[in-house]
Amino acid sequence: MLVHISVQNYAIVDHLDLELHEGMSVITGETGAGKSIMLDALSLTLGARTDSSVIRPGADKADILSSFDISRIPEAQHWLKERDLENGPHCLLRRVITREGRSRAYINGTPCPLADLKAVGELLIDIHSQHEHQSLLKTDTHRRLLDEFAGATEHSRGIQSIAQRWRNTQQQLAQLKANEEEQRARRQLLTYQLEELDILAVQPDEVEQLEQEHKSLSNSESLLENCRQIIDTCSDNDSSNVLSIIGSLLQRANAITAAPQAFVQATELLASAHIQMEEAVSEFNNFVDNFDADPQRQQWIEERLDSIYTLARKHRVIPEQLHALQAQLQGELESLDADDASLEHLQQAAALLVTEFNQKAQALSKLRHKAAKKLASAVMQQLHMLGMPDGEFSVVLQPNESATPTAYGLENIEFLVSANPGQPLRALAKVASGGELSRISLAIQVITAQTSRVPTLVFDEVDVGIGGPTAEIVGQLLRQLGENGQVLTVTHLPQVAAQGHQHLYVHKERKQKSTHTAVKVLSHEQRVEEVARMLGGIDLTEESLLHARKILADAQLLPIAQRA
Repeated sequence: MLVHISVQNYAIVDHLDLELHEGMSVITGETGAGKSIMLDALSLTLGARTDSSVIRPGADKADILSSFDISRIPEAQHWLKERDLENGPHCLLRRVITREGRSRAYINGTPCPLADLKAVGELLIDIHSQHEHQSLLKTDTHRRLLDEFAGATEHSRGIQSIAQRWRNTQQQLAQLKANEEEQRARRQLLTYQLEELDILAVQPDEVEQLEQEHKSLSNSESLLENCRQIIDTCSDNDSSNVLSIIGSLLQRANAITAAPQAFVQATELLASAHIQMEEAVSEFNNFVDNFDADPQRQQWIEERLDSIYTLARKHRVIPEQLHALQAQLQGELESLDADDASLEHLQQAAALLVTEFNQKAQALSKLRHKAAKKLASAVMQQLHMLGMPDGEFSVVLQPNESATPTAYGLENIEFLVSANPGQPLRALAKVASGGELSRISLAIQVITAQTSRVPTLVFDEVDVGIGGPTAEIVGQLLRQLGENGQVLTVTHLPQVAAQGHQHLYVHKERKQKSTHTAVKVLSHEQRVEEVARMLGGIDLTEESLLHARKILADAQLLPIAQRA
């Protein structure tokens, strides 16, 4: 409920701090005193649009703050928690309008878009006036009120959840199907490319090995000629080969006796060189004997390398990357196959959601049809009590034409009314008379208050155009609403004012060069005087005071629920 409102520099309000309580709070005052200013300021913290003209003359900005206790409003708690704006059991809505025309909005001290103020405000308070009945003019509210009256709120939320999941599934399906033709072409290309790579079957490091072998085969003649020359020089030349010369030198060195140590070491190195030369000649002979200069092998290698280089150019990679490319393309093809499986899975999931939706939506529809007749009958009784004896009210459930799951079930819901005999039932938003619309709204709220999620109701002069017994009934109904929550009522009728649990008096305070609007909470005696003024004018008489005491005593005697 609304527990506090602070207004600074708004219209003719300099500064206003007001504590509010449960029950029915009536707001009265002289004509022109600004009874609706407080409610207008409150509406700004609920997302209403405005401009710099609302700023009190001489001030730089207007600053309005409303504080709510949301401990018993789970919808508001959930809304704030989803956006990381929770502040325990409190919700603080603030609006600042600057002289430059800028407007800033805050929720629990955090800057936010104006739309967020409006969204959370709709969960906290509902303002009704002759000209603006807010949510009751919206078919979304009609559906919500009927579902709450039917005890089907959870059913309705379940339907919304199913419909949202179905929409998400359809979006995923649409995205997959939109890419289906492109994916089919890509799959064909990948299959062809992989067939080429599979046929070629390039192995890791194969290119390097083939190039080395090809280089070796290409130089085979030169290689053999060099080997023969080395062998001839080292051993086969009878006149002067290296082995013979080294052997002769080694004999001379060994012939010397008692040689110095350095000479002996040099002789050993010469002997080692002779041995290594013999081994080298042996290896060269083995290489020549076993060397196979296969021209067919060389041709095959050249053809293999040509195929590899051609395919690498085709894919714009270096030959060494073909093996990795094959693995990459294989992974992409498997991913496309997975998309096919995903498409089939999503189609099955969508079908199951449609089946679940139809079952639960039909159950919700039964609850709605049953409750619609009861709600219409109860509202009509209230209309008759409120001075509309010929008023008719109907809750229409019109099947929607959608063949797919919708967020709100199988039907569209709208409240229709007829205020006068012979007039057809029309949409609530099209009722011409402001007074009739106010009473119709009041009748609906009285019936749905027990199940409504909006705990604070504001009525701005809903009693315009009525009087006598009807005015007393209006006051009683508003008090009844207050006993189940919180009601703020701006009124000019003493019969309504007397019913309040709390009485706020709006008046003007005139200073030397300015006039300000102020609000004060009236004591019992002050209430007597205010009700007497509303009954008989400015001059109070014993008769008007006595009458006022009786009206207040009767109104406060028993809770409305206990009256006959």
